[in-house]
Amino acid sequence: MRLGYIDYLNCYPFYFHMFKRKPVDGARIFPALPSDLNRMMASDELDMSPISAATCADLGDDIALLPDFCLSSVGYVASVVLRSKVPIEDLHGRVIGVSSASKTSAVLLKVLLQRYYKVEPEYRTTSPSPLLTDIDAALIIGNDALTGSRQPAPYSYDLGELWLRKTGFPVVFAVFAVRTDSLTKYGPKVGEVIESYRKSLSCLRTEKDNVISGARERYPDIIYDIDSYYRLLQFEFTDELKRALRFYLDTAAEMKLLDPLGEVNYLKST
Repeated sequence: MRLGYIDYLNCYPFYFHMFKRKPVDGARIFPALPSDLNRMMASDELDMSPISAATCADLGDDIALLPDFCLSSVGYVASVVLRSKVPIEDLHGRVIGVSSASKTSAVLLKVLLQRYYKVEPEYRTTSPSPLLTDIDAALIIGNDALTGSRQPAPYSYDLGELWLRKTGFPVVFAVFAVRTDSLTKYGPKVGEVIESYRKSLSCLRTEKDNVISGARERYPDIIYDIDSYYRLLQFEFTDELKRALRFYLDTAAEMKLLDPLGEVNYLKST
């Protein structure tokens, strides 16, 4: 079975048991940026993977979401940041570089700016960690936001915090999905991966220092305090977070930033 892994600090707690304790036999792990995993899931190059929440609208019935796991924040998240030369209210007509690494955060930013700040900037796709040279602001996510900026920016905005303040909802940045056509072939293996995820999150609760040590070993460039970062994140897909995902998808579809999505397809127990 082909299993994706978001190669960021935030996803590591789900894979600690797989990486450090017991691999899942027969599961080949593909580490990549969220955008690459989104594409690989869409083109049937992966059977199961975390994906950008926005990609649910693209994949529709081709996937089922794991109902127990997500990558989310209730407010401040530290790893989804808009850095800007000017105040956010003054970005109308300005050029914003948008990281090519993920889709959820790009749509999130566009909803915030258009609906809540009433500004229409020019968006330009950039590398995951752009310099503010020929652009006025940049959306930076994941590890690139946690390793320190290569240049200072006068203004910095945490999108998780802005979203909560403006909408009252948390943000679900990523969900865990399995292709429906892979379930027949790999059903038992999917169950093994889910059980490994559960064990990993249990390790985060009972032996957090070991998880943090493994994360620091894998991502030595991170300067943000890993313990603090993991306390900001929500890993369990609660009913509140499912409602937050629904609000995000419906709002983005209403603004024609995503295709409309009917019922979210959650995986039945394996």
